[in-house]
Amino acid sequence: FVRHGQGFHNLMADLAKEAGRVWEQYSPTPDNPYTMPELLDAPLTEKGRQQALELQPRVKAFEKKPEIVVFSPNCRALMTGVLAFQSLSDKVPFLAHEMVREESGVHTCDKRRPVSMQKTEFPQIDFGLLDSEEDPLHREDRRENKLEVAERIYKFMEWLKERSEKHI
Repeated sequence: FVRHGQGFHNLMADLAKEAGRVWEQYSPTPDNPYTMPELLDAPLTEKGRQQALELQPRVKAFEKKPEIVVFSPNCRALMTGVLAFQSLSDKVPFLAHEMVREESGVHTCDKRRPVSMQKTEFPQIDFGLLDSEEDPLHREDRRENKLEVAERIYKFMEWLKERSEKHI
């Protein structure tokens, strides 16, 4: 598992904190930088891209090469994965999977863009596992609770168990 590099939402939150702004974490208030409409499915910053590129030697050094790479369908995760696993892009399938996401809801930065947009920007990734053009997990009024996240992760683990690949 690889966590995404620094996203613009992380940078905006850091800048807001440095400016003395205070907000309730999961509140859709104007003070909350994570709810800024400009941060829809926040991409990586330059620092985040560099963090992803720094993973390339580790990926190349894997003793057992991955047979498939699975991505969260969120832009920052797609960008991180494409950069970090670039050496494998023409060797193994790259798949986006809806269940491989952090907690969703309220924060605009966590709402994924439509699949058609992601396909255009990330043509090397197969989005066939995503059932919906729009984000089915994002809700404007609340965050997913821990049980919902756990159930989603469990579904992903069940899917993973059925895969023939062993190095993922």
